[in-house]
Amino acid sequence: MGISILIIIAVYFGALLLISHFVSKRNNSNDAFFLGNRQSPWFLVAIAMIGTSISGVTFVSVPGMVGKFDMTYMQMVFGFVLGYFFIAYVLLPLYYKLNLTTIYGYLEKRFGFYSYKTGASFFILSKIVGAAARLYLVAIVLQRLVFDQWDIPFFVTVSGIILLIWAYTFRSGIKTIIWTDTLQTSSLILGAILIIWQVAGKMDMNFPQVIDAVYNNEHSRIFVFDDWASRQNFFKQFLSGVFITIVMTGLDQDMMQKNLTCRNLKEARKNMITYGFAFIPVNLLFLSLGVLLLLFTSQYNIALPQQSDQLLPMLATGYLGFPVLVFFTIGIIAAAFSSADSALTALTTSVCVDILDIKREDALTAVKTRKKVHLAVSVLFLLTILTINTIQQENVLDTIYKVASYTYGPLLGLFFFGLFSEKSIRDKYVPYVCILAPVISYLIEFTLLKFFSYQVGYEILLFNGLLTATGLLCLTQKEKTRT
Repeated sequence: MGISILIIIAVYFGALLLISHFVSKRNNSNDAFFLGNRQSPWFLVAIAMIGTSISGVTFVSVPGMVGKFDMTYMQMVFGFVLGYFFIAYVLLPLYYKLNLTTIYGYLEKRFGFYSYKTGASFFILSKIVGAAARLYLVAIVLQRLVFDQWDIPFFVTVSGIILLIWAYTFRSGIKTIIWTDTLQTSSLILGAILIIWQVAGKMDMNFPQVIDAVYNNEHSRIFVFDDWASRQNFFKQFLSGVFITIVMTGLDQDMMQKNLTCRNLKEARKNMITYGFAFIPVNLLFLSLGVLLLLFTSQYNIALPQQSDQLLPMLATGYLGFPVLVFFTIGIIAAAFSSADSALTALTTSVCVDILDIKREDALTAVKTRKKVHLAVSVLFLLTILTINTIQQENVLDTIYKVASYTYGPLLGLFFFGLFSEKSIRDKYVPYVCILAPVISYLIEFTLLKFFSYQVGYEILLFNGLLTATGLLCLTQKEKTRT
């Protein structure tokens, strides 16, 4: 089994490296790395963004969460769609009007130097943690599938994965990723479909029977309206989905960098709307897979793993046969690479443009600086994953959204205050506001749980953003400016 998986990885990586070679051989400039020369076809960008959003977390965590949360995750997905419309018709026009390389350049134009650096720093922190958590989940699956058998340390496994990703992205960055992620999105969705087909076959079900089994299963519940204290309450989930999309896509350089490679605003908007609606059937597919896996374990009296993230890997490796193992391996590798390659490129772009301001350098020096930063970010990525490995979480997707609620809250407050207020602020005090808001949010969450048994969900993101905006309001000056 281990040899077969290594062969799959080698063939898959070879395909990515081949694509990278053809895309980057004519142009490896910083403009190609950061913005793809603004020539990406919108429909390819939409497909690539699906792969980046899904990642290994969706491929593994979403099917696993069904046993605990049913299909209530779809409530958040419906909120995602509304969030994508906001991005398409409010944020994208702003970014294209200002002709930005990174979206945090808006904060400099609107507020000033300190707001700009603070916004970019919060993105870098958020993205390193979130992307590392996503890649960790995939790396640990591959470790248990293959490398534990040969006593290869987890450090070596993760280092190898990051080295492979670095190898096909360091020349042309986002220009290459648009094409490689299109392949990877197709691979992971096809992998999920083929796994469902194989699982259904193991239970002697045809397609109509699969639909009926999922629809009538006790875990097919989507909506929760009656329990306000639950984190699965519809209004909490839906509104959290709206704002999580706005911050984790619209205020996230990783996701918006792909949009900024489109030829114009019209094409970028078509990409965003198409991508948004595609998210519904894709997530429904993975949740349906989760229901089928629970039915399979019940039918064959298989004990469920302690960690929900391990349900699909456990069944794929031990119970569903070699074809499912192949499809699972392809899907998990595609999910890992499509998320991590994009994150490394976005982090490199933000550090180079927002922190180091390499536009002041001559073209040759700027390219050298970008390559050094790309390597340094890869090493930081490795260290973050190894740190996460010391913390055991039952559901990585839940952890990622929770971390985002704290780290993206200040970004939400900064952008919303800038968009919906004309007031000028005392820029140098902005970093203090953006640090205090998450700290106060955490204290409030702790208090509500300890004294009122109220379990705060992702709505803490809204409160965090509101605290930031309130703090900015306290910093206002008489002079009015608006970008």
